[in-house]
Amino acid sequence: MLRLVGARLTTMVPLLVVVSLLIYALIILVPGDPAVLIAGQNPTPEKIAEVRERLGLNDPFFVQFWHWFSGAVRGDLGQSYLTGEDVWSSIVLRLPITLSLVALTLLFAAVLGLALGLAAGLYPGRWIDRAATVGASVGVALPYFWVGMMLVLLLAINTQALPATGYVPLTQNPVQWLRHLIIPALALAITPMAMIARQTRAGVVAVMAEDYIRTAEAKGLPRARVIAKHALKNAAIPVVTVFGLEANRLIGATVVMEQLFVLPGLGQLAYFSVFSRDFPMVQGVLLFTAVLILLINLVVDVSYGYFNPKLKKS
Repeated sequence: MLRLVGARLTTMVPLLVVVSLLIYALIILVPGDPAVLIAGQNPTPEKIAEVRERLGLNDPFFVQFWHWFSGAVRGDLGQSYLTGEDVWSSIVLRLPITLSLVALTLLFAAVLGLALGLAAGLYPGRWIDRAATVGASVGVALPYFWVGMMLVLLLAINTQALPATGYVPLTQNPVQWLRHLIIPALALAITPMAMIARQTRAGVVAVMAEDYIRTAEAKGLPRARVIAKHALKNAAIPVVTVFGLEANRLIGATVVMEQLFVLPGLGQLAYFSVFSRDFPMVQGVLLFTAVLILLINLVVDVSYGYFNPKLKKS
């Protein structure tokens, strides 16, 4: 297992270099000159040239990239063109909001998806299996932003049970923090819940037909223990894989949901930075997101060792 972790960490280094180069190149290719925005209203060509020189925008591409990348390695992602704020400080300030939304979404998806998938897998062909299969198919097809608007209509406007928009920090009021995140988290959880339910159902059906399951039941082990210790554990690897993929997808999906529900997280920061051509902020958010996704993939790979002990020896 240590060799596996070491190999994954080793491959992350060149991958991050390539990702950083692509991020910087794509941002540079975006139409528009940030120096024009920074120079103020009706800037003179001399003022624009002065700003470009001060920001190093006249340097060759690889010189610009090296200055940015070497600073990023030291933890210095630069400063915002518009506000002058430190990029890393802005990311750290908004990170808890995005992580709260993603974590609550994954919790909803895991609990509901595992419950539906397990029920369908234990009783294949019965009404609960057919209902769960149809529900999972519908869940995959529904756009999460449409689900979010429907939940707002149902839970915020018609019943006024939950707030429609806004955010309250966890440290300020935990109850209100949870109430403000329930609707966007439920909306985002629809697709991962359906995917987890599908994989759980398929894995449980396959595992329950194995000889060692019949042997465990023949020995008189309680059915609950057989399911929890043998069936679920051996059916979990594809479920964990889907869980990791959905976690990565949710990081991107938060851009839309944070706009829709006025959540001041990383998604909203990236959205405004792109449209205002605040390149250092966009580059910092994208690089941090890439690192976060690689760490999630590493955690998923390490978790395989628990579900499949053979991998611990590799």
